[in-house]
Amino acid sequence: MLKDYFIGIVKNAVLEAIENNELGETKEINFELICDKPKNKDFGDFAINISALSKTARMAPAVIAQTIVKYIQQENFSINLVQGFINFKLENKFLNEIILQILNKKENYLKTNIGNNKKVNIEYVSANPTGPFHIGHGRWAALGSAVANIMKYCNYDVFQEFYINDAGNQINKLAKSLEIRVRQLKGENIELEEGLYPGEYLIDCAKRYLKDNKGLSYGDFAKSDMIRLQKELLEKFNTHFDLFFSELSLYQDGEVEKTMDALDKAGKIYKKDGAVWFKSSEYGDDQDRVLVKQDGKNTYLTADIAYHKNKFDRGFDLLINIWGADHHGYIPRMKAAMEALGYDSNKLEIILGQLVNLIENGEQQRMGKRKKMVTLDDLVDEVGVDATRFWMLMRSQDTTIDFDVDLAKSQSDKNPVFYVQYAHARACSIIRKALDKRIDIDNKTELEALLEKEEIEEFNKNPDILPLFETLSSEQYDAVKQLILKLEEGRALLFNAVKYRAPYMICKYLSELANLFHHFYNYTRVLSEDKKDTLMKLALVDCFRIIMEKMLNLIGVSAPEKM
Repeated sequence: MLKDYFIGIVKNAVLEAIENNELGETKEINFELICDKPKNKDFGDFAINISALSKTARMAPAVIAQTIVKYIQQENFSINLVQGFINFKLENKFLNEIILQILNKKENYLKTNIGNNKKVNIEYVSANPTGPFHIGHGRWAALGSAVANIMKYCNYDVFQEFYINDAGNQINKLAKSLEIRVRQLKGENIELEEGLYPGEYLIDCAKRYLKDNKGLSYGDFAKSDMIRLQKELLEKFNTHFDLFFSELSLYQDGEVEKTMDALDKAGKIYKKDGAVWFKSSEYGDDQDRVLVKQDGKNTYLTADIAYHKNKFDRGFDLLINIWGADHHGYIPRMKAAMEALGYDSNKLEIILGQLVNLIENGEQQRMGKRKKMVTLDDLVDEVGVDATRFWMLMRSQDTTIDFDVDLAKSQSDKNPVFYVQYAHARACSIIRKALDKRIDIDNKTELEALLEKEEIEEFNKNPDILPLFETLSSEQYDAVKQLILKLEEGRALLFNAVKYRAPYMICKYLSELANLFHHFYNYTRVLSEDKKDTLMKLALVDCFRIIMEKMLNLIGVSAPEKM
């Protein structure tokens, strides 16, 4: 990571200058060194501002910079001082080394060990098994699976979990709703009662029940059928869980009872007005919470506490939950419960996600009023898995997404996912053309391919593209250099995407990288009769293809070779 590399160089130089008493009364670096790109690219490729040292050194920033630079050994880069900024300009050997590393490490070039094999449980989607997924579930599915992918890649031991809310009155309502639909199909003149599930999906479920109910009750059949449909869509959506955990099992296995006993022994529950309360206010919650209602029935919170206790007891180092923003108030009470049970609540991480608005014909659609495309399944069928996932991920989870259906379906540069995938397909096409036989248009004869596959592979083992830089115009050189630096930036980008659980950073990076590749393509002719020149440019194209494919795969989006 080049920014970290140059920060390290400057930090070591400052410490040497301090040790030699050349920075006045400065005893330590008491501020964060930040490496950015200079506003004026003529100054260099990276810049670090050390003006903050003026306060203790009692020296002008320009003098401080000159003092520090004495302790920097310039290797494959030059230094340009502008006031309190130390600017670094990479030499071509440095750029060549980046190409070499990517081609040698290939898909592992981006990998870091930030996870250090820490065991992580990521729980997301977790919809009630009472009907099809809505659009919001698609955002949680895309986000959760992408977070899991990038954490696995960076050496976290990730376990993905779906919590099935299959205990409680909603299952009774589902059973009654299916029963009425079955009776309607049998010819009975009967209407759905108010409060039951009116969705037409239960008509199809009723038909399957009549065809083969396997001796199951209405409730068990409906739940099983809905879970089956949900699992099928999740697989189709490139979302794969290691476990579907049943809420009902917490009661059947005595987990809820054990949890209540543990809270009781810890002195964290009490009875009031015929109900059982949890002392969550002792842990920062704004009030205590009811666990058992006056009628003796448990609240949703009771089973949820037992579920999180179960996850901690399974030995995970970190629990990550992805919830809708409307669950914001649920966070302090759940963390309070974990503290009360003796767990470290800092090991429970909650990611809150905002809603998704559907936009058609430039107008936001009210989901409750639409007859078409109400479900995630419908959306995926209309715009495709790749487009749905990319659009669901390309904004930070704490902002609302405006999902433009018409744009997501379009094959235009304005459609982000098409623009990115087309760049990858273009790179694959260039490599393919280098290996394909050609046609002499004038003589209408077949010509040999520009290169053999073995020639490309041999060159890429130890690529030397230094001569390439000497043949490029200033515009071409700038296009090549910016593309190489953007490829290198991918490592730091992925590190931050993992650290902040932010796949949207990858989408943004992919768009920027695609833009630079298209720019490079427009300025630079890659294939020519000059084999050496072609091999050097193909090395850069292949680096782009490698990084692009890996980044797309990490967010669950395909990297097509043809479009």
